[in-house]
Amino acid sequence: MREGSSPPWQVLNLVADHLDPETLATASCVCKSWSVSMSSDHLWHPICSATYPSLSNLRRAAVPYRKLYSLGRAAEKRRLQKPPKPRLSMADFAFAVDIQNSRGSVATVLKPGAQLKLDKSGVFRFDIDVESGDQAAAFDELDSLRITWNVVLQGFDGVFTVMDCNCKGKGSFILGLEGWFSKELPAAGCCSSGAASGLVADLRLGLRESAAGKVVAEKMSVGLLSIVSWRYVCVDDALRYLQHFLLPCNY
Repeated sequence: MREGSSPPWQVLNLVADHLDPETLATASCVCKSWSVSMSSDHLWHPICSATYPSLSNLRRAAVPYRKLYSLGRAAEKRRLQKPPKPRLSMADFAFAVDIQNSRGSVATVLKPGAQLKLDKSGVFRFDIDVESGDQAAAFDELDSLRITWNVVLQGFDGVFTVMDCNCKGKGSFILGLEGWFSKELPAAGCCSSGAASGLVADLRLGLRESAAGKVVAEKMSVGLLSIVSWRYVCVDDALRYLQHFLLPCNY
């Protein structure tokens, strides 16, 4: 072979048999003849079959194995890619929880996110005091209650209703324990068409009986649960979900 001339295609094929997928892809960019040699099905078929057998088995004659491998690699990278950091932080919003019965408001709590104590495990679940001094949220045991939980963006630039539900009648609450409310949440994004998100809003009231025979809500806990695992989601996942509803669509 003359000095400075390209190696014959037979040599390229012999070398190509020992190259990994990344090196093959790089070598195919050298020139047209290298691209033909390094992209042949006999090289990429075993690679594709070993790495992405399901794609290899679905192969049609018009689709090169190199392309199938490339599609599988891109899909794998997307699946393993870490989601971006949320645009919102806990300091950007407040929780507004309103408890009403047939006679009016029982209690309204407005708690800035910056004042909420994070759970030790890093999940999106927070305990909030309902009482303010001697003023407790009290109601009759047979009352029908409406519980509304809104997340309010700082400056009231946006509001997302996380929960708005009713609880009726005796037996809905266990005195000395808690009252529990939950609501399945919609999917995030403008193309969701009302589909479910896989998340549930969870609100629990810590209850006791007062000396006057009233039901008193002393504390509450709020959070977001995953339907799949029935565990509270992490703070970043919850913030990414909330920002779809609290920030402009082009955020």
